[in-house]
Amino acid sequence: MRALNALVLCVVSITALVAANAAESQISREREMLVACSAYSQAGMRDCLADKADDSLQVLRAAEKAAADALARWDEDRKYQDEAAKKLSASNQEFARYRTAQCAFSTSLIVGGAGNSREIGRLRCMAALNYQRAAQLREAVADLPLK
Repeated sequence: MRALNALVLCVVSITALVAANAAESQISREREMLVACSAYSQAGMRDCLADKADDSLQVLRAAEKAAADALARWDEDRKYQDEAAKKLSASNQEFARYRTAQCAFSTSLIVGGAGNSREIGRLRCMAALNYQRAAQLREAVADLPLK
């Protein structure tokens, strides 16, 4: 029983470390975006983050396509491929809704923000979530045995 408890504690600890590293990586990416764009005026920062948001959307679209392609080449029965493809499509749609709602919430916390402040916050949020989702999709299909 002690061995089982120790094993469970070990797995929980490793899971927490992986989650912390992922969160730290995400924070690092957001900081990198802000640092890269902070060299500009507020209007320039907004334009820079708009470019980052556009880039992140392209990265996300590529990851969505790569995930769908991996499912199509997955060495598994067709019914499981089809089921996974449908769930991926539904997940992609739900992510888009979540991203919109989450970034609206995040932006609402910028109280008294005038000018570009709220748009800067929205663009930062959109880019960060897009990059995070793209990484999540790549990881989800990385180990699938392919035909």
